[in-house]
Amino acid sequence: MTSLPQTVARLSLGSVMVGAGVMHLTTQRQEFQAQVPDWFPIDEDLTVVGSGVVEIALGAGLVALPRHKRLFGALLAAFFVVIFPGNVAQYVEGTDAFGLDTDRKRLVRLFFQPLLVLWALFAGGLLRRRQQGD
Repeated sequence: MTSLPQTVARLSLGSVMVGAGVMHLTTQRQEFQAQVPDWFPIDEDLTVVGSGVVEIALGAGLVALPRHKRLFGALLAAFFVVIFPGNVAQYVEGTDAFGLDTDRKRLVRLFFQPLLVLWALFAGGLLRRRQQGD
């Protein structure tokens, strides 16, 4: 059984991901391109479009397919892990994007990625509170 906080986490994270994915494909495309590391071997625009499509699919699945929330929560958590090197590269390379215009801001952002992973796992029902006696 899913708790209310878990349902709220699932619906909010899924909605945020769909919105972010749409922004990858439309209004914020250049900002996202700036975040693709110099060393990444795939064209920046293709990377942004591909990751946007993945974000839309994972977010929509998390919202619209609650019976499969564990799968989508796990996939979304894995996605956040996979894109983390790009966030590190943004810090190391000193790339400005989305208001992250200082090394301090870019460094602080890195500490939020594990929270996104935990949010995805919780939303997918993959984390549970310990019961007394566990």
